[in-house]
Amino acid sequence: MVALKYVIIGIVVVVVVAAALVLLPPTHRAQMQYVGSPNGFEAFVPSSQTINYNGHTDPVGDLILPNGTTLKHAIWNGQYAGTIIQNHNQIVQLNSQFVGQTDPVNNQPYVPLQDFYVIKGQVPIQQVTINGQTYYVIEASSINPGNIAGFYTYQGWVPNFVTAMNTPGTYAAVLPGNSPVFQWENLTGTVAYETMLYGHYGPFAGGVVLILPNKIIIPYGTPASPAGSAISFDSPSQVYNSSS
Repeated sequence: MVALKYVIIGIVVVVVVAAALVLLPPTHRAQMQYVGSPNGFEAFVPSSQTINYNGHTDPVGDLILPNGTTLKHAIWNGQYAGTIIQNHNQIVQLNSQFVGQTDPVNNQPYVPLQDFYVIKGQVPIQQVTINGQTYYVIEASSINPGNIAGFYTYQGWVPNFVTAMNTPGTYAAVLPGNSPVFQWENLTGTVAYETMLYGHYGPFAGGVVLILPNKIIIPYGTPASPAGSAISFDSPSQVYNSSS
C-alpha cells in the first residue's frame, strides 16, 4: 500500500507539472523583417535620444524608406552604433556654435545641419516593445559594412536627399574651392559652405553636391565613418561646375 501511495503521488506530481507547463504563456521572439528596396537606399536619421538595448547604448531616430515612408522610433543596434552617437553629438555641438552666425561668403545666416546614415538594399529590422513603446530595431550587424555610409546636410533636406538618391540619373560631384555656388545668396550657397566649415572642427568632409536630373543640387558632407564602398555618393570623383 505504501508503494502504491508513492506511485499515485508521483503520478499526480507529474500531471500537475505537465499541466503547469502547458499553461505557461509562450515566449514570442520578434521575427526578422526586411523593409525598403533591394536596389534602393534607406536612411537612419538619429535624434539626440539614446536607449539601453540589450545591455548597450544605441541611438534612436527615424528610418526613411525609398517611398518616403518614415518609421518613427527606430533603434540602430550593432555595428557603428557608437560612431553614430559620436558623430551626431558633434553635429549638435557645431550647430550650437554656428547656427545664427553669418556665412562670410554669401552673408546669409548658418542653418542647422543633420547627420544621417544611408543603407543600400533592404534593412533588417525587428519590432520590439520597450516600456510600452513600439520600436523598430535595425540589426546593423547583419548589414554588409560596404552598404552603410554617413552623410550630413541641412536638416530640412534629409527626406529630399533620400528621394534624390533613389532617383535614376542622380549623381554626386565635388565643389572646387573657387566654385560660385559658395557665393549664392540662398540656402544652397549657405549649406555648401557650412558643410566645409564643419569639416574644420570634426571628422567631416563637406563641399559635395548631389545633382538631380533636373540640375537641382543638394550640398552635403560625409563623416569619416561609416563610409561604405558600395555607395558611390560617399566618395565622388567628378568635379561640379555651375554650367554642368
